[in-house]
Amino acid sequence: MKRIGILSDTHSCWDARYARHFASCDEVWHAGDIGDADTLRRLEKIAPLRAVRGNIDHGDVARYCPEILLFEVEGVKVLMTHIGGYPGRYAPGIRRLLHQEKVKLMVVGHSHILKVMPDHELGLLHVNPGAAGYHGWQKVRTLIRLTLDNGTITDLEVIELGRRPA
Repeated sequence: MKRIGILSDTHSCWDARYARHFASCDEVWHAGDIGDADTLRRLEKIAPLRAVRGNIDHGDVARYCPEILLFEVEGVKVLMTHIGGYPGRYAPGIRRLLHQEKVKLMVVGHSHILKVMPDHELGLLHVNPGAAGYHGWQKVRTLIRLTLDNGTITDLEVIELGRRPA
């Protein structure tokens, strides 16, 4: 059993509550638009980190983080990318990859819209944790925690960090 903390779109924002909310997590996943390498270093101090680069990530972040990660944790095949779309509206090539790899959990960012939805056709759960940073048009900053255990995804929690300043 592994507890996972998921965030996206920090845009160089650090909030000490990331560490507090993810303290019980075995891994932290960042779905892109990280912003700077300092954010990566701070997240790595919480738990082992998996991160993909987003469309604003350059320099050290782009060198460290791939565009797509495909991996398995606790019997759950995961695909993480920044711009992947969502069920019914996947980015080009993503639906085929999800099907070929038999992905059970897709994690994306980019839209700044918190979205958790099943894709019944492909048999997977799509998760966009929304935006954890201050940049963008989201009204509320959010994180997600969930548990992966023996091929199942359970205990999914949405954590609200409060309203984004106007």
